[in-house]
Amino acid sequence: MSFYNFENTDPEEEDIHYMKLALKEAKKALAEDEIPIGAIVVSKNRIIGRGYNLTERFNDVTAHAEMQAFTSAAQTIGGKYLRDCTLYVTIEPCVMCAGASYWTQIGRIVYGAREEKRGFISKNTNLLHPKTVLKGGVMAEECGILMKDFFAKKR
Repeated sequence: MSFYNFENTDPEEEDIHYMKLALKEAKKALAEDEIPIGAIVVSKNRIIGRGYNLTERFNDVTAHAEMQAFTSAAQTIGGKYLRDCTLYVTIEPCVMCAGASYWTQIGRIVYGAREEKRGFISKNTNLLHPKTVLKGGVMAEECGILMKDFFAKKR
């Protein structure tokens, strides 16, 4: 795993920077004909986990981008709790991934576009750990367009 330090004190610029990297992960999924969602986990300005959807490759409904990134981050730090970390994910997490984030006790989740049908917000906003800070809409248009284009080609 390569580590990348980000040297910028502007929180908005930092969120955009890391969301662009999550989008790169989503494009890897797209290249493999997977639903194009990407995620990275950042701790103290370094990427400690990354992932993209691999449900088709693994024939596993739990192989979502967030789950891959959580597993990768836990292996990197040698522990299951991600309290001081931020998850950047291109699309609002589903109920399963929101629930998994609860167990990691992740400090912050930043997502790009809403997922009106399957996103956790429309189901139950209490799925996150009480200390988890949620921020949405970062590069929402760019993140959403990948999904729209992907599903338009499938229909």
